[in-house]
Amino acid sequence: MELDYVAIGLRIKKARISANITQEKLANEVGVSNRFINNIERGDKGMSLETLVGIANALSVTVDDLLCDNLVHSFHVYNKEAQDLYADCSTEESRVLVDITRSAKGALRKNQHLLERLLVQKED
Repeated sequence: MELDYVAIGLRIKKARISANITQEKLANEVGVSNRFINNIERGDKGMSLETLVGIANALSVTVDDLLCDNLVHSFHVYNKEAQDLYADCSTEESRVLVDITRSAKGALRKNQHLLERLLVQKED
């Protein structure tokens, strides 16, 4: 299995911005260079487990939060993200988002065979 370093980097960047931390401050807290953090966030570089844990700790997130796009069992991360998205919504916004989600879920399930075919083609 190949890790999606771009997805990991995007999640690190999102968590860093959400925590209102600069790349320089994160680099200092983790003990790496600012350039290395920049390369990680762009998905150009991988990192050691020690560095990943250091980044997660510095950003007050879990390693699961950063790796969820690469994990098979990450429902709890996506569920929390959905809750966070709805947290500041009005009743009307929530109603519309629920309708959109319900429709999207129905379309996904109705066309599951197409998704499976795409996944098989991607693996080849």
